[in-house]
Amino acid sequence: MESIIFSTKISQNLERFLANTKHTKLGIIADSNTIRDCYPLISATLPEHHVFYFEAGEKHKNLTTCQNIWKWMTENDFDRQSVIINLGGGVTGDMGGFCASTYKRGMRFINIPTTLLSQVDASVGGKLGIDFMGFKNHLGVFTEPLAVIISQEFLPTLPTDEFRSGYAEVIKHGLIKNEHYFSCLKTTDWQNQAWTEIIEKSISIKKDIVEKDPKEEGLRKILNFGHTIGHAIESHYLDTPNHLLHGEAIAIGMLAEAYLSHSKMRMAKEDLTSITQTILEVFGIRYVAQSDFEAIASLCLQDKKNTGKIINCSLLKRIGECEYNIPISEEDILAALQYYHDLKHEPDTTTA
Repeated sequence: MESIIFSTKISQNLERFLANTKHTKLGIIADSNTIRDCYPLISATLPEHHVFYFEAGEKHKNLTTCQNIWKWMTENDFDRQSVIINLGGGVTGDMGGFCASTYKRGMRFINIPTTLLSQVDASVGGKLGIDFMGFKNHLGVFTEPLAVIISQEFLPTLPTDEFRSGYAEVIKHGLIKNEHYFSCLKTTDWQNQAWTEIIEKSISIKKDIVEKDPKEEGLRKILNFGHTIGHAIESHYLDTPNHLLHGEAIAIGMLAEAYLSHSKMRMAKEDLTSITQTILEVFGIRYVAQSDFEAIASLCLQDKKNTGKIINCSLLKRIGECEYNIPISEEDILAALQYYHDLKHEPDTTTA
């Protein structure tokens, strides 16, 4: 398991870590937002280094950007004793780590997650990858970073919608593993919370799961609650004017899969009501056209948890307890999407 460092002064902690880490060259990978907003927080204390940045956005998490990164590494004579720092959100960490892991059969990298989403989710577990043929994280590897350095100093740089996107994964951690944690999360004035405590708690939940199942052969699949349908929604709208941030799509996915948890796992109606109200109070309703339902359901056939053509889903028995490898059908997915669609019309959100 990677070393996780909680930092109160990112520049000093990074400088100290690099001073104790032998390397031939140092590279920074960032997107256009983090090179502007986050790189200045660490640049002054860095030793000599090279910088690569790409246009921000999930749509650039692809082989074309990877080719440009590998070209940059090659032209700057990076070798297997070099170190890459991935400075940014989940896209940067996933893609930068993927490129480092495959360049010359693997070089070391450090992740510095700068968004709430990447700090509580993508920073832990060593899952790296890129999107391919419209499928999210379709190509990837498992490789642990040399270290993950987490600092709240980056959070004030986030727009509200990016901050909220990360909160979806925080909610998920409570739903799958800790009912008390879920019940303590704020829905009104949610931005004003003890974020250090929340980030550390979410990381501890994910870290405990990942250590028990590092290659996602069983238990780790519960971390995908909300992601079977959520990833399909995110992929479907990725290159459209209605594109969603990861957490926005996962919020929809959690509502849809909470409905399936009620209908297939007999999760209590009261739990479905609580989940629905919590997520709607934070995320509201996003438009998902009924005409898109079948295309979204078809995308679920490409989910990485599937066995052949069987769609495997992680569903809740109750808030705080999740089971994995629950088979669902395309008809189940259509019903779950209809449940979400009807929420904007139904005063009682659990009658659908």
